[in-house]
Amino acid sequence: MALDKKAGYRKNFSLGIIFIGLISILFILSLFLAFNYSKKSIENDFVAEKVNVLEQSIKPYNDFFQNKMPEISYYNGYLDSATASRFVDTLILKYPFVSKVTFYDTEVKNVPVKDGVNANHLGIGPKAIFQFGKQVSPDSIKIYSEDNTRSFNVGDDFNAMAIKLATFVEDLDTAAVPTQEELFTNFSIVNSNDNKITYLNIPRREDLKTYKDMVRRKLDPSPVYQQDVLVFKLDANKIKIVNTRPLLYQTIRIEPLTYDPIDTSEENITTEIALPGAFSDFKLYLISSKSYIKKEIFIYFMPIALVLLLVYGVLLLVAFLIYRNLNINSKMFKLQYDFVNNLTHEFKTPVSVIKIAGNNIKSATSLSERELNLYGKILDEEADKLNGLMNKLLAFTQIENKAIKLNQEEVNIEDFIESTIESHTLKHPDFQITYEVLGFKTFITDPVLLGSLFDNLAENAYKYSKPDHKKLHISAKLIKGVLVFRFADKGIGIAASELNNIFKKFFRIQNEYNQMGSVGLGLAFCKELVNFMEGEITVKSKVGTGTEFKIVLPYNN
Repeated sequence: MALDKKAGYRKNFSLGIIFIGLISILFILSLFLAFNYSKKSIENDFVAEKVNVLEQSIKPYNDFFQNKMPEISYYNGYLDSATASRFVDTLILKYPFVSKVTFYDTEVKNVPVKDGVNANHLGIGPKAIFQFGKQVSPDSIKIYSEDNTRSFNVGDDFNAMAIKLATFVEDLDTAAVPTQEELFTNFSIVNSNDNKITYLNIPRREDLKTYKDMVRRKLDPSPVYQQDVLVFKLDANKIKIVNTRPLLYQTIRIEPLTYDPIDTSEENITTEIALPGAFSDFKLYLISSKSYIKKEIFIYFMPIALVLLLVYGVLLLVAFLIYRNLNINSKMFKLQYDFVNNLTHEFKTPVSVIKIAGNNIKSATSLSERELNLYGKILDEEADKLNGLMNKLLAFTQIENKAIKLNQEEVNIEDFIESTIESHTLKHPDFQITYEVLGFKTFITDPVLLGSLFDNLAENAYKYSKPDHKKLHISAKLIKGVLVFRFADKGIGIAASELNNIFKKFFRIQNEYNQMGSVGLGLAFCKELVNFMEGEITVKSKVGTGTEFKIVLPYNN
């Protein structure tokens, strides 16, 4: 039987080790996969997040192109040099990437112009040209005036816009209404090669119809219309880069679209994205070292690792609880197994003695008076043993389940202790018991339960003492309103490692005194008795010196 139990225990332990090993392997594998997933995710983000960087960085440019630049149309062609200068000052302050603005104070006539573009009877030319910007000196702001008799090259930007206006007017369907998007597209030119945007204020619909008539014929009187053409020179290097992922992108630069770095170290990761519109000859160049990216990978990986660690910890806790439960069950099975064996022995011994005595009486032809007394005494003692054992089991169950009531009787403590001493010295003549009482004489308690408590502790003191050390000292004192009883013997003592278990049911200390004749209920019964009487029991012991049980009970008088 013992071998089977040990084998079962080893089997349970092995299963636990296998379970812990499997979840540990899964945990390590999960960490490895989670790290690879984090690395792949960050690498994908490195490529994808550049779109957000681009969107945030060119947000001012989009605002300039879509909102600020069309404000020129509000002046309906009557923008003068002073107003244009103020407009450009606010523009450069808000949009630093605008480096210079050339302003063409333009006229559309029904006669040919000297400097500009002529389309049949339609002439488009500048009345004056101004340039504004931080790098423009005050004496070079005005660069052209129609009063100048010399021929002047007004520039490709102006001519391109004038040609575009003339073409639009020639193809204009006066019966249809052009959309704002069509107008904006036809009256602006984005030149990515020179990073310029040319814009002509959008004429009114009535003016466009008149321009169409001016292309076909001479009108009388000859009309003159005012238009404003502005050429914005842009500097891509003045774009403020907004790094939306500073932990992902270590460095972000604006480079020409054809830029190809000579240093292509494997220690770095790079990606790029082209700028839009007038900056389309440039790109955002994003670069980070692999060691820099690792920080972001670990930031992404750590929460996943913590979750996996939490799951691993829970599984380890479950494994521990299962192991502990199996261990407890194994110990409980052993305790119950030993209890049944010992209980069987306890019952079997007196039953065997009773049966032998009965057989002797039955087989004897005649018995002397001495023999009759001897057999009668044997039968009486063995019956008392059986009765005492059954009473202890019954009382333990009743007290444990609170099935009995606590009787309240006045007890004279000296008489009570002396009665206990007399009972045990009659049974064990070599048992030396002394006592002392201090601070009280009587108190209210249940004498039957108190007697069971005293008897169990006295019996233990006798049983677990060597023949020449069977001594017990009982003290009863009233201390600070409570009764303190001490049972100090000179027995074999209890190891410190066993002290926490001695009050457990079915627990027996393994020594030569417990091989047979104990079911492990004595001290557990004492513990239940004291708890039932609303008291407390503790123990201190030293191996080879002795044991002292201390009982504290409420003082009722």
